[in-house]
Amino acid sequence: MREVANWGRLRGLNLWKDEDLTEEKLIGNALKENFCIGRVQGKNACCMILQWQDDFFWPKAKENEAGYIHKLCVRREYAGTGLPGRMVEFAIEECKRRNIHYLRLDTGWKNKNLCNLYRSLEFSIVDKFPLGNGAFALFEMKID
Repeated sequence: MREVANWGRLRGLNLWKDEDLTEEKLIGNALKENFCIGRVQGKNACCMILQWQDDFFWPKAKENEAGYIHKLCVRREYAGTGLPGRMVEFAIEECKRRNIHYLRLDTGWKNKNLCNLYRSLEFSIVDKFPLGNGAFALFEMKID
């Protein structure tokens, strides 16, 4: 995650701060079983956090109403190989296994590349969440 965050910051993207990506902070916000790692030929290639509640961006949602993807990232050497789609497919299968019918995520409102990526993966923007001097796009996918 730090590698991807640093890469993004070097390109002017407002991604996660390193101090928010420590094991203590991450585990403070998620359980170990919420961490998902995708491997290619035995090497860590991508990761995400998949949770079943998000009180910050979705405060009115009930627990287990949806799956919530956070910090989806792909190591640069695997860029362009379709790994975000594979991670989303995994999340969809987990939601189906739990009988959950929505998958949600958020990203910076002005981050057009990520917004376009999520749209290409069949997510739709359902809300704009103002925060500080900016805003987040809240995305949702209906799972049948």
